[in-house]
Amino acid sequence: RHPEHAATIERVLAIPPKRFERRLVTWLTEAEIDALLAAPDRATWTGRRDTALFSLAAQTGLRASELIGLTRADVQLGAGAHVSCTGKGRKQRITPLTSGTIAILRAWLAERAGQPGDPLFPTQTGRALSRDALERRLAKYIAEAQVNCPTMAKKRVSMHVLRHSAAMRLLRAGIDTSVIALWLGHEQIETTQIYLHADLQIKERALERTAPITMKPGRFRPTDNLLAFLEAL
Repeated sequence: RHPEHAATIERVLAIPPKRFERRLVTWLTEAEIDALLAAPDRATWTGRRDTALFSLAAQTGLRASELIGLTRADVQLGAGAHVSCTGKGRKQRITPLTSGTIAILRAWLAERAGQPGDPLFPTQTGRALSRDALERRLAKYIAEAQVNCPTMAKKRVSMHVLRHSAAMRLLRAGIDTSVIALWLGHEQIETTQIYLHADLQIKERALERTAPITMKPGRFRPTDNLLAFLEAL
């Protein structure tokens, strides 16, 4: 519509995109997750709630907003046990549960009666936890876990790090990134590719499966019979 600006527009479009540094994701090892889950005092109601909450977070990789939005009705512990959540874009997703997580959640649900629409992880007044309260609880247990697991002191652990940890556990178990993308509720599989760069052991295993190059460089020298055959064509 404005041909007089065509040259300017062309120069603007020719500007290369800004390069930026993509940092490797932070994630917790199995030993670090165990230390975190051992930190809450299970002799208290709050400690048992937090054990169930962070066990579910570490296993499923649910976002913080998804966790605090869960209700009792979102958890199914019978055959095909799973948790249902509403993710980004109001999209529903179902995540299967392991036997360990099932046992913890079953004990937690049995402890306190409630209605299906009640928060799964309520405050002591029955309201849903806030995002800030969730991060404060995590920071408290991370500080306590560092005593028995010093490697955690080198990491800045947030709820999103637990999400990364769940993804890395799946990846190290050999699960394809397309499945992990569905598990985490990623819109694009490219988002999941960041986990491939985070673990050196995955790259080392790929290298081990690569056949060694033993053939010496050289030039192909046809035999006399082959040359005679080609000349006769």
